[in-house]
Amino acid sequence: MTPELPHPIRLDQVTRAGLRLTIEADAAQRAALAVRMGIPAIAALRCKFRLRREGESVVTAEGTLTARVTQTCVVSLEDFETTVAETFRVRFVPSGEEREDVDPDDDDEIPYEDGVFDLGEAAAEQLGLALDPYPRMPDAALPEIEPNDEPHPFGALGALRKPG
Repeated sequence: MTPELPHPIRLDQVTRAGLRLTIEADAAQRAALAVRMGIPAIAALRCKFRLRREGESVVTAEGTLTARVTQTCVVSLEDFETTVAETFRVRFVPSGEEREDVDPDDDDEIPYEDGVFDLGEAAAEQLGLALDPYPRMPDAALPEIEPNDEPHPFGALGALRKPG
């Protein structure tokens, strides 16, 4: 279970009719998740889940994650706040029963043990996947690089080359 946002669910809580849950991280959980994600702050994090049972031991979760996070711009190195909104679908499967041949188009599988899976860890993983790895502030522009007109130290060697 994730130490930052624990939300364990027992397999027997999810019926064939399904289960709907919403997780909202408190201030301490958001601060811990920000450290884990390597970002300055998380101002808000909410994840809505719709769980459905597949067979005896598999649960499919469709979710919607929304968050307000502070990231550091890779151009200006300034912190800025941005919104993350993501829909996803994952499958909770008993540990050891994950698929061997993973198709990138298949739902991600999250293993669980002892009949308990953690929706908090699923939310944390989805946030990590949704974050821009190279965040850039709106209107951030790379600085202009002025051409260097000074002679290159090895420029004189080029003149010594024999033509042809």
